[in-house]
Amino acid sequence: MDWKFLQGLLSGVNKYSTAFGRIWLSVVFVFRVLVFVVAAERVWIDDQGHFDCNTRQPGCTNICYDYFFPVSHIRLWALQLIFVTCPSFMVVLHVAYRQERERKYQAKHGESAHLYDNPGQKHGGLWWTYLMSLFVKTTFEITFLYLLHYIYDSFKLPRKVQCDISPCPNLVDCYISRPTEKTIFTYFMVGASVLCVLLNICEVFYLIAARVVNLKHRGTIHTLTRKSHPGVECDAFNSSLAS
Repeated sequence: MDWKFLQGLLSGVNKYSTAFGRIWLSVVFVFRVLVFVVAAERVWIDDQGHFDCNTRQPGCTNICYDYFFPVSHIRLWALQLIFVTCPSFMVVLHVAYRQERERKYQAKHGESAHLYDNPGQKHGGLWWTYLMSLFVKTTFEITFLYLLHYIYDSFKLPRKVQCDISPCPNLVDCYISRPTEKTIFTYFMVGASVLCVLLNICEVFYLIAARVVNLKHRGTIHTLTRKSHPGVECDAFNSSLAS
C-alpha cells in the first residue's frame, strides 16, 4: 500500500490543527505509519508459511491458522490507520467549502468584501466539525483496540497453540514463528494507539476550554460596551419598534 498518498492528504490538515493535533499527526506518521511500513510489515510478511503444526494431514495447518488468526495483525492495523485518519478530512472539506463560499461572495460583492475573517479559523460550524472529527477518531481507535484484544484474547502472542478442528486427526500442536518479536511490535502499536487516544482527549478539553474562555471574553466586552454606551441599546430597541 502506498502511504505517501495518505501523508500528502494529511499534510493539509496540519495547518488547521491545534498543537495537540500536530503532535497527533507526528505520532501517527513516525510511531505508527513509519514503524508499520519499515518494520512491522516485514515481520508478518509470510506468517502463514511459517506457521508449523506437527501433522501431515492435508489442510490441517491452514484450518488451524485461519482459526487462530482470522484477521492478520497487519491488515487490521492498516484498516485502523485508514479509519482513524479519514475523519481529519472532514475539517479540510469544511474549510474548502468555506473558501468556495468566500470566493463566490467576493465575486458578487467585490474583492474587498469578506464573508469570513479567516476561513480556516475554528469558530461556528468549523469548530463543531473539528470537535466531531476528534470524537470519531477516538471511537475508531478504541473500537480497533477492542477488536484486536477480542480476536486474539490478548495482545501477547503465544509460542504454541493447540488445535483439534477437522480435518486434523487429533489434538495437534502448532507453533507461531517469532512470537516474541511479534508481541513486542503488538505492544508498541497498541501503546502508540493509546497515546493517540490520550492526545485526542486532551485536544477535546483544550477546544472546549478555549471556547469557554472566548465566550467569557466576548461577554465581558459586551458588558463593558453596554456600561459605556447605555443609550445605544435603548435606541436600537426603539428603532426596532418603529420599524
